[in-house]
This record gives sequence, C-alpha cells and structure tokens, in this order.
Amino acid sequence: MASKAGRPPNYYAILEVSETASTSQIRDAYKRAALKTHPDRVPADHPDRARRTRRFQLVNDAYYTLGDAARRREYDAQRKLFPGGGFTAGGDAFAEAEAAEPGSGPGAGGAGTGTGTGTGTGTGTGTGGGGAPDFSSWAWNFFTGGSQQQQERERARRRAEEAQFADVFEEMLREEGMAEPGAGGGGARPTGKFWSVVGGLSGGALGFIVANVPGLVAGAVAGNRLGAVRDAKGKSVYAVFQELPQDDRARILSQLAARVLSHVVGS
Repeated sequence: MASKAGRPPNYYAILEVSETASTSQIRDAYKRAALKTHPDRVPADHPDRARRTRRFQLVNDAYYTLGDAARRREYDAQRKLFPGGGFTAGGDAFAEAEAAEPGSGPGAGGAGTGTGTGTGTGTGTGTGGGGAPDFSSWAWNFFTGGSQQQQERERARRRAEEAQFADVFEEMLREEGMAEPGAGGGGARPTGKFWSVVGGLSGGALGFIVANVPGLVAGAVAGNRLGAVRDAKGKSVYAVFQELPQDDRARILSQLAARVLSHVVGS
C-alpha cells in the first residue's frame, strides 16, 4: 500500500545516477549535486537563492534516502506502487518534485536553508536571522512516519542535513588538499590551501594557518580586503567554514566545485 507521504520524487534523477548505482557512485553524485545547488554560492539576497535552497534540500533528501541501504530498499518499493515508478523519465526531476510537494517553494522564513547558525551554512544554511523556508520533504515525512511535531521534525531534518553535508564537504576538502585530518580522529582542520582561497584568488597575499601557534588562524590581504584573525583551536574545517563571511563561503564552494566537477559549474 502506498504511503501517506504520497508519490516519491525521482531521487535517482535528482542525483543523476542509474537505479543500479553503487553506494560509492551515489556518494560521488551527491558531492557533485550538492556543490552545484548549494545556496551559499550566491548572495543571501540573490533572487535565485530560494530556488537553490529548495534544490539543495532535494539533493540532501535524495542522498539521505539512497545513501542508506535500508531506506533505499523501502524507497524502491514505494516507487513500484505508482505508475511509472514515480516521475516520468527524461523530465525535470527537480521541477516535478517541487510541483508535487505541498508547501514547496519559498516560505515565510526568509532566504537560507536548514540550521540557522548566524552567518553559517550547512546542509541547511541559516544565513542571518531570518530562519529557513519551510519546505515539504517526502523522504523525511516517509521515514519519520510523521510521528514528530512539524517544527521538531524540521529541526531534526536540518540537523541531519547539516551533518550529512559536513561529512562529504570535509572529505572533498581533504581530497583537494584544503584540509587535513584533525587530531585524535576529530573533524578535519583547514590547511594553508584553504586559507589561500579565502585570502584571494589573484595576486593577493595568501592566508594561512599558523600551525605551531595554538588557536591562531590568519587571514590575508587581497586588494583592500583584510581577512580576520580567527581562533580555530579545536574547530573542524566545517565549523571554521560556517563562520566565514558569505563572500568567502561562496569562494570556497565555487573553487571546490570547479575542482570536483573538473569544469566551470554554472548556476
């Protein structure tokens, strides 16, 4: 019997993978899709921010569902209960998912996604104090069974999204030499390469982390832009990333996207 969550979105199409994709292929696809759609790649007041926010959440829903073997089996079973297994092949999976979910589209919470961490970002980014748009989520509604109150369900979803993106974000930074494993198995720490991107992409002095002086992370002068001195002791690279100004977060994400995708990534 079909779930009350309704017709499932085509999460395979959203991640651009086949229905027989392996777990590692799904993870790689999530990295690419998350970097393409992350809302922090545009300014907080950009007219495209709400659309990117929604698509980023759908990408996270897709990985939350397909990245776990048990959830993937349940999802596949649900798709079989609907004609065509969900949505039409060759269509716009994002547009179809957005049109099908009640409440999708910009909400009353202001631009940004997920967890509001001041100036931070994450798999949900709550830039500023406006909170996040309230989007429906087939995956979260189905797998939690609607047992939680809506507000708590949204908070739990955002926490899960943030942890999910933080994990692959740090993995991608390590792969690109922009982070190194933290002491004692903790979160990854920023490297000089990370701060060089923050410091400026052309002609500016490089930012750097002073590895032998506990707690000091120096920004850099790039034209008339002065990077702040930050206390990064005990913080993961993702936590440091969350505290960066919007422009620096966008720069890091765009640089990472260009490397991961091996070509210039458009909007």
